Amino acid sequence: MSDLKCHTLVIGAGPGGYVAAIRAGQLGLDTIIVERQYWGGTCLNVGCIPSKALIHVADEYDKVQGFAKKSPLGISLQSPTLDLKTSMAWKDGIVAQLTGGVSGLLKKADVRKVLGTAQFVDGKTVEVDGEGGPHIIRAENIIIATGSVSAQLPHIPFGGDVISSSQALALTELPKRLSIIGAGYIGMELGMAFAKLGAKVTIIEMADSILPSFDAQLSAPVGQRLKELGVDLHLGARALGFDAKTKALTVEASGKSIKLPSDKVLVTIGRRPALDALGLESLLVDMEGEFIKIDTRCRTSMSGIYAIGDVTGNPMLAHRAMAQGEMVAEILAGEKRAWDKTVIPAVCFTDPEIVTVGLSEDEAIAAGYGVKVESFPFLANGRAKTMEAEGGFVRIIARAEDHLVLGVQAAGQGVSELSSYFAMMCEMGARLEDIAGTIHAHPTLGEAVQETALKALGKALHI
Repeated sequence: MSDLKCHTLVIGAGPGGYVAAIRAGQLGLDTIIVERQYWGGTCLNVGCIPSKALIHVADEYDKVQGFAKKSPLGISLQSPTLDLKTSMAWKDGIVAQLTGGVSGLLKKADVRKVLGTAQFVDGKTVEVDGEGGPHIIRAENIIIATGSVSAQLPHIPFGGDVISSSQALALTELPKRLSIIGAGYIGMELGMAFAKLGAKVTIIEMADSILPSFDAQLSAPVGQRLKELGVDLHLGARALGFDAKTKALTVEASGKSIKLPSDKVLVTIGRRPALDALGLESLLVDMEGEFIKIDTRCRTSMSGIYAIGDVTGNPMLAHRAMAQGEMVAEILAGEKRAWDKTVIPAVCFTDPEIVTVGLSEDEAIAAGYGVKVESFPFLANGRAKTMEAEGGFVRIIARAEDHLVLGVQAAGQGVSELSSYFAMMCEMGARLEDIAGTIHAHPTLGEAVQETALKALGKALHI
């Protein structure tokens, strides 16, 4: 058994963990990072990146399928075909490039890598069972960044034809009939992608609406697109069980039990923190429910132990974990840092895409603000028309007394690329006048943001 020592030990090489390790190494801290499966974590290998690659494949296939019919663009071609194995190989190539990049960046920052499963011995010591035999690692500071795993239903556990989102992203044959349990962002993103690829998709959701964490106005364009794609929805419904022999999913909806033929059942009911194998029971770390409790510096209740990313609760987003990882590394290097972010953008890569940044109207009112709320439709935006992307809108919530931007939401094709712009508006304390007075390039989707601000000020030009 080898014995290793370091200043900073990072457990988990997902977005939060590898960023923390790289920044710690850049700052001259002797750093070790432990990863039990693959560099880059769930997001890079079986989550964010491969899902967006699959969504791109689906969008392109859907586009050429449209050209096989009568297109207003004047483009026509014969009916296209899909080779999912080739599509998945292309996706895997992207993942391999990016994981190799992460590994290279860790090496460049002089971070030592250990592949294996880490378990706490005490607050300064971890035992790693993995590559090269067991290791004991003693560290002055430890950062827990083990991320999250797909939650499963006790009565419909993963296995066989019941799959998680990670397994869905590894399919090499398209299921003819795909039932999805959960209409949150993961279920909706993958459901729309598989529907475009040619699967018959059915979505089951306990709530009375799709994307229940978003308001009805934002989710409405997505609901309309679902109808166009022929996706069946069962809202206010419960999945009761799956019969592997008959390939039937039993669902209770409107007081009736129905059976849905399903070649695959994709369960997307959320994610839970990946803490099971960590041995936290040997420590005195305070918890908040199933998550690790942290302060504004990501410190846990035990000195020298920090936690970042999904293990610390919502929002369970890769970019939040990355920002936390960078901050903790700088704190360990002696810099004065604390979590001072005004907003964390959230993007749903459905069709159309949805972006939310900052406060919604209801949240702003609940916080005691008087608000001005205005929206502008992409139907009146020239660039959206030239992209056949007229569905959706931009909405700004501003403080009534001084027009300070409190939140921005949008639904539309390509609005994910506006999310950083929205976040910067809030972080820099922009006011409606600042947005309205900034020259926006023409023709771009961003003009809809300026028009929203102008409209809120009573000076709308193009509507």
